[in-house]
Amino acid sequence: MSLTLTEAVALLKEHDLLVTVVNQNATEFQAVEYDSRKVKTANTLFFCKGVGFQPQYLALAVEKGAVAYVAMQAYDQPVTGIIVKDDQKAMALLSAAFYDYPQNELFVIGITGTKGKTTTAYFTTNALETSTAKKTALISTLNTVLGPKPDQTFKSKLTTPESMDLFADMREAVDNGMNHLVMEVSSQSYLKNRVYGLKFDVGIFLNISPDHIGRNEHPTFANYLYCKEQLLVNAKVCIINREIEVFDQLLQAAKATTDPDKIFVFSQTEQPGVDFVYHSLESNLAESKFELQAKSQKAQELALTGEYVASVPGDYNEGNATAAIISAGLAGATAPMIQAALKQTHIPGRMEVLPTKGHGTVYIDYAHDYASVKRLVAFLRAQTQTKEDRVIVVLGATGDKGISRRQGFGKALSEERADYVILTTDDPGFEDPKAIAEEIDRHIDHDQVGHVEYIADRASAIEKAITMSKNDMVVIAGKGADAYQKVKGQDLPYPSDLVVAKQVIEKLGAQPKK
Repeated sequence: MSLTLTEAVALLKEHDLLVTVVNQNATEFQAVEYDSRKVKTANTLFFCKGVGFQPQYLALAVEKGAVAYVAMQAYDQPVTGIIVKDDQKAMALLSAAFYDYPQNELFVIGITGTKGKTTTAYFTTNALETSTAKKTALISTLNTVLGPKPDQTFKSKLTTPESMDLFADMREAVDNGMNHLVMEVSSQSYLKNRVYGLKFDVGIFLNISPDHIGRNEHPTFANYLYCKEQLLVNAKVCIINREIEVFDQLLQAAKATTDPDKIFVFSQTEQPGVDFVYHSLESNLAESKFELQAKSQKAQELALTGEYVASVPGDYNEGNATAAIISAGLAGATAPMIQAALKQTHIPGRMEVLPTKGHGTVYIDYAHDYASVKRLVAFLRAQTQTKEDRVIVVLGATGDKGISRRQGFGKALSEERADYVILTTDDPGFEDPKAIAEEIDRHIDHDQVGHVEYIADRASAIEKAITMSKNDMVVIAGKGADAYQKVKGQDLPYPSDLVVAKQVIEKLGAQPKK
């Protein structure tokens, strides 16, 4: 991989990003980097990005071999400086060029939505396994999969990586023989221009509700919506959930750049202009069965009509599965392939079910905002057998971001009348976890929720919830399969909710007979 100064300048000029070039000494770059600690070779092009960038970072990069830098201002360094109007956009464009545009060798499916992105990504990836001969890469909140070998799968750091990391991952996937890519596209990736210039073969818009609004994130819901709808603007084919409240706005955004014949709309109810309709047939604690019907001519041509069984419980996952079915069909998978895949899909930390002997049924789920907690509690309430069976909820809220979630949690727990709530720690960052819990509690209607208490230690909170349960539904929400707690800038080891719950069940001798 390489990039010349001439190529970089031409590309930046084309996008009206170049301001000037100073100290034109460098001619070609053999490496790119934005973390000075990772500069390893001479002829490196270094990116000075972010509001927190410090000049000493560039000095270290130059000391370790950087011969040029990209920044929004000139620095007192004896190397070539490429001065640009937007450092994040420049990094995305130049990274794509350095890695020789790997997206051109992949069929790229992008998925956005406030909730359901990971579930849909796993459904889609599994649905493509047969049709692509296991050559589908995955970039998700949970894992990144860049090839068939075990060491080509690793834990993701961000839902959507920094642009340089993203294009490097794409190039590695292509070099490993992958020809398809399924990836989650967060609103932050557009806010921070991580996917600037990237075009998707298919863009999926699942849903939207207020989230990620507050300090360090989106200033308003309008900004949050705008960033999310950029996926539709940058997709060749669009798949949109008709039941989204702002559907008309999303449809117009899609039509601005996409042929209407390449826009597919799905819904749970029959409405004018809907291409696919899905009907729930049966949903229980283990799986969800539904029927998919093609209504339009272009939908019928995909030959996806039929019954499907999603292995992830919860009827609300049927919409996620429907989006996955359509996108997989567009990518070449057949209905039988998809039907077989959905039955076998396992998503770590998403609706993990642990039945017990004498201590109810335990559910571990990543639910982390108003909409996801509300629908999860409502679903489990519907699964209880008697009026005496309770829904016991363990949750907390993250610190430093997603501030609006705290009010949403209180509202969801109240509306669905959770019987017993244990507030606890969940990635508090630089905030006081007790203060976060108290803020959630202020939004709980205590006339609707049976009992609320605070237990700081998350493992202890989980242990109490399971121990006190009899025939109840125990919901452990928020962290899913995350094996760490983010505290004051550090990722502190944490066994994960699933491991803790299994340990408690074993300690109680409550493992059910297989």
